[in-house]
Amino acid sequence: MGLASQVLAGLVAALHVWFLVLEMFLWATPFGAKTLKQPLEVMQSSKVLAANQGLYNGFLAAGLVWSIAVPDLRVRVFFLACVVIAGVFGAATASKQILVLQALPGAIALAVTLAVC
Repeated sequence: MGLASQVLAGLVAALHVWFLVLEMFLWATPFGAKTLKQPLEVMQSSKVLAANQGLYNGFLAAGLVWSIAVPDLRVRVFFLACVVIAGVFGAATASKQILVLQALPGAIALAVTLAVC
């Protein structure tokens, strides 16, 4: 499978590991509140929901790492498509920034992956 596809999938996986750390461990901290531009009180009241989101981001990262370790185009396409769909939904329901931070990198990686097959 193309090296560019593997590298881009790895970068998208790394982004989702960062999302996991931010949502599961840093959410209700001053750093999390500053990063997401929300009052700390709001962040503390949504800590459990954010941790759940972080776990799902970890599953996306794990699936992408799996698709690199066991080069399987179907697995990579599936997880990249999930990233794009989650990013579009997040942009529609939570923050437009998610479109750029999550959906766009996933869409680029998906397009490159589909181009090399």
